[in-house]
Amino acid sequence: MTSKLILVRHGQSLWNLENRFTGWQDVDITEKGKAEAQNAGILLRDIKIDIAFTSTLLRAQHTLDIILQKLGLETLPIIKDKALNERCYGDLEGLNKADTAEKYGEEQVHIWRRSYDIAPPGGESLKDTYNRVIPYFLDNILPLLKTGNNIVIVAHGNSMRALIMFLENLSPEEILKKELPTGIPEIYNLDENRLFSITKSVSRSKN
Repeated sequence: MTSKLILVRHGQSLWNLENRFTGWQDVDITEKGKAEAQNAGILLRDIKIDIAFTSTLLRAQHTLDIILQKLGLETLPIIKDKALNERCYGDLEGLNKADTAEKYGEEQVHIWRRSYDIAPPGGESLKDTYNRVIPYFLDNILPLLKTGNNIVIVAHGNSMRALIMFLENLSPEEILKKELPTGIPEIYNLDENRLFSITKSVSRSKN
């Protein structure tokens, strides 16, 4: 029995567009983000989906809603949990990234953004994010995959990085180089040996 795990980073948000640290702030997606969600739905139209997971933040939920509407799956079970929320950026949330670099120095901001285990003031490191995402995945999502369910998770750049780090057995150095575009599905297969294999990301609309 093979099941599929589909990961989608939410569509472009308003603060993505404005180059601001978003974190746990509840910002919606832009018109471009809505179009990205529509495209994700088109890319997934040939895949049976049984259950959806998302965070408690609007930008992920709105993206998921658009994807499911495009697929005609408005009644699909949806599970929302803060364990899948974006990494918390603490005191940096709401600040423009360029202005923050001017205030604290580019090197310090780079450390906060790209180190694995150093958190910004009042926030989380990627390691902290990993330590909440993976236990939730193991307890709540993996058992459903093991029983043959195809699952889509629509969440955030860093919660997705944490999960990909686990699925692909990546080192901290490797995962920090991983860039996740908004609205592009990445598909993993769980085979009968409980091993994950990667299906190439679907990047173009199907005509």
